[in-house]
Amino acid sequence: MRVLVVEDDALLGDAIQAGLKQSGYAVDWMKDGISAEQALAAEPYAAVVLDLGLPRLAGLEVLRRLRSRNAQINNKQTPVLILTAMDTVDDRIKGLDAGADDYLAKPFDMGELTARLRALIRRASGKTEPLLQVAEIKLDPAAHRVLYRDKPVELSAREFALLHALMLNAGKVLSRTKLEEQLYAWGNEIESNAVEVHIHHLRRKLSPELIETIRGVGYLMPRDKGI
Repeated sequence: MRVLVVEDDALLGDAIQAGLKQSGYAVDWMKDGISAEQALAAEPYAAVVLDLGLPRLAGLEVLRRLRSRNAQINNKQTPVLILTAMDTVDDRIKGLDAGADDYLAKPFDMGELTARLRALIRRASGKTEPLLQVAEIKLDPAAHRVLYRDKPVELSAREFALLHALMLNAGKVLSRTKLEEQLYAWGNEIESNAVEVHIHHLRRKLSPELIETIRGVGYLMPRDKGI
């Protein structure tokens, strides 16, 4: 999953980016509100971690503009977690009323931050259970573990992220471009056949019928087909 971190404190931003990468996320990090708004206008993110006290454009204004753009385009709400030292009741009310989905005060525990992000991404995809399951495949985002027919399967970080995206969107066709956007942050070099290679590995490690290729469109993980 690809997330955007908006934090102007260099040490904290670097720590958040490193922690999220360790948890398997592709992370873009912006240090001011204008850069964050430009990133949000250019890329689809699974979630946003947003500080409020930002230079150039306040975090609340970034959030308001994002929600306005969401409404104008397709009304799909990008999950936003506000992460800030501004923790009065009034601050929390303003953040939530501006469209935030969750609120975490500094200082914070990295484990709690990643758990809240998992919950936001899960809810945005219409899932209620923390464990994802499609046919005989089970994926645990928190433990970073995959079971096939109740046996553990070793996957690379990219393979796990790709499988996670497909399972969250089971029954929907995802284009190669869409999958690349979910797997790679800015600055990561993407080989032209990277997605195809990861899909080949998933089919080999799990099941040949795991992912259907919809020629000229993208890839589909069937929701109900036996795997």
